[in-house]
Amino acid sequence: MYGLIWRILPGPWISKFIMALGLLAGAAALLWFFAFPAISPYMPFNDGAVDIEGAGGAGGGAGADESGVVPADSGAPAEESPAE
Repeated sequence: MYGLIWRILPGPWISKFIMALGLLAGAAALLWFFAFPAISPYMPFNDGAVDIEGAGGAGGGAGADESGVVPADSGAPAEESPAE
């Protein structure tokens, strides 16, 4: 198939090469902007395999908010309890 495309393109090899790169970029753009977004709702990549809701136990773990989500580290030093 690539040989057929190469034979159909007019001109010397450098112009064929540039046109082939343009065709490749056009095909990639069509896939990237139209085909992949159209099929993405049907793909299972966003389905989680881990049950996040039950992962934290009843209390949700230390440092969790009401939703059971532990916030990311803000870079602030952790509060230490006084040593006795």
